[in-house]
Amino acid sequence: MIHMEEQATQALFDKKLITDTQFKQVKAYRSLEIFSLNTELKLFLYLSVLSFTTGIGILIYQNIDTIGHIAILSILLIVTIVCYYFSFKSSTGFQKGETSFENPIFDYLILAAVLLTCIFIGYLQFQYTTFGTHYGLATLVPTVIGLFCAYYFDNKSILSIAITGLAAYIGLTVSPQSLLNNNFYETNTLSYSAIGLGVVLVLWSIYSNQIALKKHFTLVYLTFGLHLISISCVNNLFEPYWSVFAVILAAALYYFYISSYKIKSVSLFIFTIIYAYIGVNILLFKAIQFLNIDDFLIAFSFFIPFYLIVSIILFIGLIKKFNKNSNDDSIR
Repeated sequence: MIHMEEQATQALFDKKLITDTQFKQVKAYRSLEIFSLNTELKLFLYLSVLSFTTGIGILIYQNIDTIGHIAILSILLIVTIVCYYFSFKSSTGFQKGETSFENPIFDYLILAAVLLTCIFIGYLQFQYTTFGTHYGLATLVPTVIGLFCAYYFDNKSILSIAITGLAAYIGLTVSPQSLLNNNFYETNTLSYSAIGLGVVLVLWSIYSNQIALKKHFTLVYLTFGLHLISISCVNNLFEPYWSVFAVILAAALYYFYISSYKIKSVSLFIFTIIYAYIGVNILLFKAIQFLNIDDFLIAFSFFIPFYLIVSIILFIGLIKKFNKNSNDDSIR
């Protein structure tokens, strides 16, 4: 990482984008080896929120008979309202572009508020069946609240929770019996819904970029879209109509490959390559089975170690190429 930063600085100097004095100042600053604790502190804040909400869940589970349902719901509601109150009070309001709190601790306060909202609504539904037999509403309500808070407070973590809730809602409404019987992977309709949701997320990210609405949310939408579409397509490559999903997978992965370069996301690029590798290998074995060349399959088994080594080398080479192109683009 340090070597890459030095190369980037040298490239800026060679292109005369910084002066000789600025170049020396940058090198002198880096020689001090000063590093920021910002990421570490935010990680501890995030873990604190998770520990707090998890602790509340454990407390409810262990003392549900002694504390009482009304008391638990009242405490949850009070704490949630307090979190929302201070978050709204400290917020700068909704903006189409990227925004943030003056104090980053409020990002985690609103995250705690949304998580507590999910616990509160889930507890209401479980204990009092507030939404009756419409179990999907117990998921949809906190999802809508999460989407509102994600855009209002510009919080990617809450956006991830909301998209997860939306996926759960679609799964519940499509085939609740299959979910209760633990047959998720045997329900083809859920695969179609997952692909549909992935496409919707991608289309929304494209539209949001066109109208400049929270453009920095693009990576979140594309990441969810990539996993939803790819996993569903890979799962359906073992079905009789696998060719249709092979085409969908190829088209989707090509789009995500191009997008990873546009937004300079190495995580999106890596997962795209992994899903492409899985898909190609499945289709390769299908071709061998279709041609019924068992002798070739036996011979190929001897080359599997070399095949894996070559695959790893190519994978590393692709990542290096991606990082090099991303650094060159950022310098330009």
